[in-house]
Amino acid sequence: MAKVTPFIWFPEGAKEAAEYYVSLFDDGRILWVQNFPTSGAMDPVVYTLAFELGGTEYYAINGGPAFKPTMAYSMFIEVDTQAEIDRLWDALLKDGGEPSQCGWLTDRWGLSWQVVPTQLWEFYASDDPEAVNRTVAAMLTMGKLDLPALQAAFDG
Repeated sequence: MAKVTPFIWFPEGAKEAAEYYVSLFDDGRILWVQNFPTSGAMDPVVYTLAFELGGTEYYAINGGPAFKPTMAYSMFIEVDTQAEIDRLWDALLKDGGEPSQCGWLTDRWGLSWQVVPTQLWEFYASDDPEAVNRTVAAMLTMGKLDLPALQAAFDG
């Protein structure tokens, strides 16, 4: 059976980023680190590593400046409470991240994340198109998603 694993290219700081990400999730962990061999008195440099978040394995590389992460690929986090939205949103913006719209943000390493309440899918799956439209309209006004406000919009 084939295995598909996301592989994230960081210009630099892959290990620092991965260590930070795994600190945010109860089940997060570094799986392995491969150092790039160096000669002389230099310390080995981290080249690639693997980490796990939410049961998904990721590979990361310190690949240099040729490529940078973009919003075309994002890490999608579903959480159950506003407190979890707040905690993860604030943590991922810490030390230089940039907020965006509709639950999207870019962290200090340039990786994009979406922090979304699990209830959003229930709202979208509703048979009431007006409730869905109200929810989407409310979401489009938000940076960090506000679950009580989304629920209120859905309820009308």
